[in-house]
Amino acid sequence: MHTILVIDDDDQLRISFCKLLKEENYAVLSAASGEAGIDIVEQNPLDLVILDMRLPGINGMETFKRIRKIDSKLPVIIVTAYGTTEIAIEATKMGAYDYVLKPFDVPEMLNLIEQAIEAGYFMRSPVKVDASPDKQSGDAIIGQSKLMQTLYKSIGRVSQTDASVLILGESGTGKELVARAIYQYGLRSDKAFLIINCVAIPENLLESELFGYEKGAFTGASQRHIGKIEQANGGTVFLDEIGDMPLNIQAKILRLLQEKNIERLGGEEVIPVDVRIIAATNKNLEQAIEEEKFREDLYFRLKVVTLELPPLRYRRDDINSLISYHMVKFSNELKIDNPGIQKEALNRLNDYDWPGNVRELSNLIQKVLIFNRGAPISTADLEQVINKKEKKKFIQEIELNYIQAWVRQLLSNKAETYNFDDFIDIVSSIVISEALKITNGNRSQAAKLLKLSRPTLHAKIDKYNIKLKTEISD
Repeated sequence: MHTILVIDDDDQLRISFCKLLKEENYAVLSAASGEAGIDIVEQNPLDLVILDMRLPGINGMETFKRIRKIDSKLPVIIVTAYGTTEIAIEATKMGAYDYVLKPFDVPEMLNLIEQAIEAGYFMRSPVKVDASPDKQSGDAIIGQSKLMQTLYKSIGRVSQTDASVLILGESGTGKELVARAIYQYGLRSDKAFLIINCVAIPENLLESELFGYEKGAFTGASQRHIGKIEQANGGTVFLDEIGDMPLNIQAKILRLLQEKNIERLGGEEVIPVDVRIIAATNKNLEQAIEEEKFREDLYFRLKVVTLELPPLRYRRDDINSLISYHMVKFSNELKIDNPGIQKEALNRLNDYDWPGNVRELSNLIQKVLIFNRGAPISTADLEQVINKKEKKKFIQEIELNYIQAWVRQLLSNKAETYNFDDFIDIVSSIVISEALKITNGNRSQAAKLLKLSRPTLHAKIDKYNIKLKTEISD
């Protein structure tokens, strides 16, 4: 469970906001002054601070500076009124994760909180390289094969430079873990590390997210906004899925690499920025260059150092170690005893081609352990997950027949009128309800099972008015 500190002198707002966060399964501490908040930061492990700028005694900016001295990697979200916006912007330049204006939109705030906690985790949680798979359960790059040994050496060498790095590899091979390891073993490990997924952010928002904007730059730009690159000044920016970045934004990244400066949208000020760029993609960039979808000059600027991550099928000797690691990791997360795995099941996993690479293996082990009842994992436990033919047959013969009959019955009912969205809502409600039943009401585990963010799952639970007799905290 993540712990959040709320520092705000408005008693009513602080109390109601803390209540909301507790309902979202966060552990919450609160303070009505900067001095009290600083004491809490010094005495408690925290995942996030939400800080009001206008406080009695020492103000929000001074409170922020002292928090940064205590823990420079603790993410801080600034809450501000229009009158203190400029101060909030200055705090963002100094490393605050972001700022929001009062009154704020609750769903947007919850999404921002989740992003900030994740960013803090990436900065503060070490990625162990060449770790023992059965003695720890944190984030790690696992494998003893020759291909992985070569990768470890490359990480060690490149981390001690400021050179741009291009990480290539299929989806699921661990590109993000490698980027984090380069950061954490690198020269800028005491500075910010921000991840920008070039696919996850809509194209029309990506430019403003990266470079920021000035007031009036476009409709709705009521205040200046600091972009992630400027915010990470002195640190490292990881551009994931850069092969999908639009050409106009590629030109601005090229300028950043060449001239070490940026301009905000709608602005004319040239802003010097010193960041290290690590980029990753699963695309063939040389082919993209031929198709005029990627800039050749940017490609050569990025690939000062190139690391290629091997697919799992090319390093089968590492499969057993990866299984051991994920069994320990997810058993700890689920708070269950590690059940072990039968030899026949282990052989089955070693024979599989793993088109989804390490991510697919990780997801498989997590799913099997969620359903596990204490016995060693068997081939029967794996059957429906990795045997696509049998899974398809199972769905066709049982689930699909039932669903078709149900839909046909509803469509034939002249007294009721159902449209397409109605059916989607009904099925979505059923799927979420079943996921919550399987996880005994644990919303975090249900969100992981469904591959949804926690705020998205909570919004759907509210939308469909899903109730369980018993819900447990995360």
